[in-house]
Amino acid sequence: MARIICITNQKGGVGKTTTTVNLASCLAAIEKKTLLVDLDPQGNSTSGVGLNKHECEPNIYQVIMRDADILETIRPTELKKLFCVPSNGHLTGAEVELVNAEERETRLKSALATVEDDFDYILIDCPPSLGFLTLNALTAAHSVLIPVQTEYFALEGLSSLMETVDRVRESLNPGLEIEGALLTMHDSRTRSTVSMRELN
Repeated sequence: MARIICITNQKGGVGKTTTTVNLASCLAAIEKKTLLVDLDPQGNSTSGVGLNKHECEPNIYQVIMRDADILETIRPTELKKLFCVPSNGHLTGAEVELVNAEERETRLKSALATVEDDFDYILIDCPPSLGFLTLNALTAAHSVLIPVQTEYFALEGLSSLMETVDRVRESLNPGLEIEGALLTMHDSRTRSTVSMRELN
């Protein structure tokens, strides 16, 4: 059974996609069969593993809206052990469409349950928000990895994310663990980096 790790932080530009693509590639390189699920409408993880996001239909949007089976969306990459469920701009509409939908927070969990025995790791790249897409990822995951930029204001967003994680644990996913905070855009010459490293 796969270890499902959600990579998230509602703050944009902190290195979520870079972290996800590199971690997925490294796992595949050491012969761990890995599925990267791109849950960001920008589709940068999809592009990052060499797929054309504009040509990937069906994709995660259709899975979330229950118009396609996840098996129809899994695509191989140039790395033998790395596979991707792609995303593109169509996913933007999912946040609105899920508002009144049944089982709106558990759709990704249900989809991944059908394929998790086929992989060693499943990594989910989240959008820079705490909406229904991120809630789906947190509900489906065993743990969450939080990329944090080494600057003072990054801590403000971190507290909001931790509150969301606590709420998810209470109502949707009691086993959700914190994998850790990953310091990104590290510059050891700055005071903020030193301070953040001491907090970690």
